[in-house]
Amino acid sequence: MFGIGKRSSCARIDTVIGEQTRIEGDLHFTGGLHVDGTIKGNIIAESGAENVLTVSERGRIQGDVQVPNLVLNGSVEGDVTATERVELASHARVTGNVYYNLIEMAMGAEVNGSLVHRRSDRREAAVVEDQQSLEDAGMPAVK
Repeated sequence: MFGIGKRSSCARIDTVIGEQTRIEGDLHFTGGLHVDGTIKGNIIAESGAENVLTVSERGRIQGDVQVPNLVLNGSVEGDVTATERVELASHARVTGNVYYNLIEMAMGAEVNGSLVHRRSDRREAAVVEDQQSLEDAGMPAVK
């Protein structure tokens, strides 16, 4: 989103919530979800690293968000959990905690809560595997 020549994390959009649309209740999705409207409820992506939630400057979410990838330029009132990547653009506003693996934050983005780093399951497994390889080779692994 911010880097030149960088592969966009939102390659496709399967569902669009329009600016004049208001949804009340939890929303489960797969693929790409783009929000221009308002959602009062939790947003949960089914498992899969390719799932992406994009919230435009006009988009608003009142509830918790649990997704692998999030591109936010609107507002979220609730906790955000992104197992892979969070991109907070300049108009992003989060009132709640952000749990992330990788985060990119533009100047002007706002988080009114805690930023909590969490490794993804894949990264955690790779670290454990690397430590085991070192130990098998007779070298102590730093933990």
